Amino acid sequence: MSINDLPILSALRTKMQWHQERQRVLAENISNSDTPNFRPRDLIEPKFDKAGTTVGGGVGTLPMMQTSATHMAAAGAPETFDNDRGRSGFQTRPAGNAVNLEEQMMKVSANQMDYAAVTSLYTRSLGMLKTAIGKR
Repeated sequence: MSINDLPILSALRTKMQWHQERQRVLAENISNSDTPNFRPRDLIEPKFDKAGTTVGGGVGTLPMMQTSATHMAAAGAPETFDNDRGRSGFQTRPAGNAVNLEEQMMKVSANQMDYAAVTSLYTRSLGMLKTAIGKR
């Protein structure tokens, strides 16, 4: 068994990848803060079971998604983005833009802190494994 195959490391790696992608989505929201009719998006946080595998799909699998309005929707495919579920609908400007910069910046800073925590856990886990096998 490879060190990369350990469930805890795999879960931490998945979580780090999710935080990286969320940072990209939040940056896109901020950069489009003046674009007419733009709606902010956010990612749905991955769920893990007790074994450390993602619930609703294995690590490394991609869900089917509709990339064009002319494509057929996949039956039972989960939504990739959580479209704010109407929480910021009252803050929509006359141009149709619903990006709240303060809210987005709070999400960015929380995402950055969570990413730092996950990378710290990942580094410490690798350090413990190296110590256990006598490489340190």
